[in-house]
Amino acid sequence: MPDTTVTTQPLSLPEELILMLLNEQNGYFHQVPGWDLNCTVVGAALAELSLQARIDTDLDSLHLLDATETGDPALDPVLKQIADEPDRRNAQYWIERLAGRAESIIDRTLDRLVELKILEHHDGDFWTLATAKWYEDLRGASQEGTVGQFIKTRVVKALFTDEIPDPRDIIVICLVNACDVFRIMFELDEETEERIASICRMDLIGRSIAAAVAQNIATPMLKRSTLTKKIPVVALRRLLLSPHLRSGNVPAIFADLTKEYGPVFELRLPFAGPMTFLAGPEANHWVHRHGRMHLKASGYFADFEKVYGAHGVLPSLDGADHFRLRKAMGPAYSRGRLAGRLDDVYRFSREFMAGWTVGETVPVRACRRMVNAQLSPLFLAVESQDIIDDLMDFKERALTTHIVNALPRFMLNTPGMKRRAKAVDKLLERVQAIHTPAQRAGCPRDLADDWLSLHASDPQLVPEANLRFALSAALVASVYLGDALSFAVYALASQPALCQRIQAEADALFENGDPDGEDFNQSSMEVTHRFLMECLRMYPIVPMSMRDVMNSFVLEGYELPVGARVCIAQTAAHYMEDIFPDPFSFDIDRYLPARDEHRGPGYAPYGLGTHKCLGSRWMDLQLAVNVLMIAHYFTLEVTPARYVDALRFSPLPSMKPTEKLKFLVAEQRRELSA
Repeated sequence: MPDTTVTTQPLSLPEELILMLLNEQNGYFHQVPGWDLNCTVVGAALAELSLQARIDTDLDSLHLLDATETGDPALDPVLKQIADEPDRRNAQYWIERLAGRAESIIDRTLDRLVELKILEHHDGDFWTLATAKWYEDLRGASQEGTVGQFIKTRVVKALFTDEIPDPRDIIVICLVNACDVFRIMFELDEETEERIASICRMDLIGRSIAAAVAQNIATPMLKRSTLTKKIPVVALRRLLLSPHLRSGNVPAIFADLTKEYGPVFELRLPFAGPMTFLAGPEANHWVHRHGRMHLKASGYFADFEKVYGAHGVLPSLDGADHFRLRKAMGPAYSRGRLAGRLDDVYRFSREFMAGWTVGETVPVRACRRMVNAQLSPLFLAVESQDIIDDLMDFKERALTTHIVNALPRFMLNTPGMKRRAKAVDKLLERVQAIHTPAQRAGCPRDLADDWLSLHASDPQLVPEANLRFALSAALVASVYLGDALSFAVYALASQPALCQRIQAEADALFENGDPDGEDFNQSSMEVTHRFLMECLRMYPIVPMSMRDVMNSFVLEGYELPVGARVCIAQTAAHYMEDIFPDPFSFDIDRYLPARDEHRGPGYAPYGLGTHKCLGSRWMDLQLAVNVLMIAHYFTLEVTPARYVDALRFSPLPSMKPTEKLKFLVAEQRRELSA
């Protein structure tokens, strides 16, 4: 049920400005150039301080009236800086001076709007308006709907009628007009443009702030890019001598290169074109906050999706279509969906582990099959263990040839790969055979139901040609989740003391029968939770991602031109000492409140920005359940023993342990219940 909490607090001008700029079609904001937006946001903060009688401003000057804090964390740092300035300055000076604070003002404003249940925040940094009752204090009137819609209704009324608007609405109109967004939001004719200009002359505060914003926006020196740095090229010898290259530890390789060459560098490998890399916490922060405006996924992914006969699938979409599809499919990949099926997870997991015998070894690839034994019936309601190896091998070969470009294209058309490709059609036939109205009656909804339903309701967003990819990709998730489980099992088996602590949590959880979804919380599995976070840091499955530059940008002084292909090594920061001290040490105490090393852009196991993994919370829960069940029933050891201290990786097309790794079943702690 939607939260209908009554919001009675008046919004600040920065909050109303943010809501005005929200584009409800794509879950983000109408695009305003960075400097322009910074100036406008600071202008909104100054205007709010003026309305609260903390400062006074006109066309020529701005001076302090009252230094008393407002209680608003977005406004008070601005007020303090003005109060600490000994000389009187004008509004233009302060907008220019405070523009660097704009991002923190925006962040705090968004946080407050979420706290007030006006905005809902979604993974990938999407925002949508929450349905709420809103009482508009200034007029004493009430309005059903979203706050954002109400604010926009007030502005529309001001623009398209002859009523004199409220002073706050005048200021909002002045600010939105200063950043030139009205032409995107509405179809403006000459009469409306004149009306906007007339409104902007009605209020002295609005006029002075808008004029100062416009003057700063128009200053060419402040908008000019400082394109002075040449992107450094990594010496091939430097790469080949890296000890991490021999072990296959991709994040550690890029951490070293970032420390030596900076956040932007170029690799020139034999028989391949130059590759530009973005890495480190500053690059992560930029990609997460601004990547959607400058980078696109469709280019690099196009050849891969063609292998499946698809076009415009979720990983390759950008903008509004990506937001629509992500929002529509979010429930299918949610933690809640998995929590409702935990009884099935327990059953499938126990059935799989029933084949483990004390004294025998379990190959590391078994983790993929264990996960698939759960995902196949949970996602698609079919059995696929007989074809999952073919599905995985075909997908990995397609990625290696079309994404990583490490193999020539003909390697996907060998007789063996053609045979494996048939597994995709077999899977599709099984799914279609079982997903009929009669056979699905009374069954819990699964991922295939969601894809097929969305195709039926919106065949343009999800055309039939894309179902082959979407449904087979559901099981390809067994690769990523299975490899994450294999790393977690390795960490469990190689650290007996930590294993005992996790076994204690597992025994407590399962002591009185199988726990439900709510039982898997940070209190009941405090050690396991931090253990898995550290596994994801040290052993990220997808250590980097690729994008094409669609709008040129400057990052840390380096220019990236339109058309350039960039590799975002988001997990390089996982091995940087200034973010994670002693990064090669497996240390679950990093995530205790006293340290919280994962807070910030340095921790990115699930990617960044709008393409952050949609199923991350599902994966967190399924990983935890499987690790705890393994710990509850077995004690495993690493074999060969040399891998206890020096695990080797197979890095292509994604990170996984070497297939030489095995797990010895050292002890069965209790019988597997039916």
